[in-house]
Amino acid sequence: MTEERDPEATLDEWKASMREAHETEIRNPDPEDDHRIESVVQASVRIGFDYADGELVESDREHIDPPEPELFSCVCGVRGMTRAEATTHLAAAR
Repeated sequence: MTEERDPEATLDEWKASMREAHETEIRNPDPEDDHRIESVVQASVRIGFDYADGELVESDREHIDPPEPELFSCVCGVRGMTRAEATTHLAAAR
């Protein structure tokens, strides 16, 4: 007889354990590690074009301010933190 396991229940258990591990890493950082928060945003440029002599020709270029970052990482390896979690992580590290 084979034991069948609900794949959704297995996935839910895995997600719960990953969330718990993530929260533990945020709230209990290793004091020996370096802790600096980083984030990446994509710079945007709006480029306008005119049509001249059968080709598109750039007519103007405007740099658009990037949005505030939504996810933060720490150089110690904790990834995918919100701003509040990153704040908590640094506060706990200090």
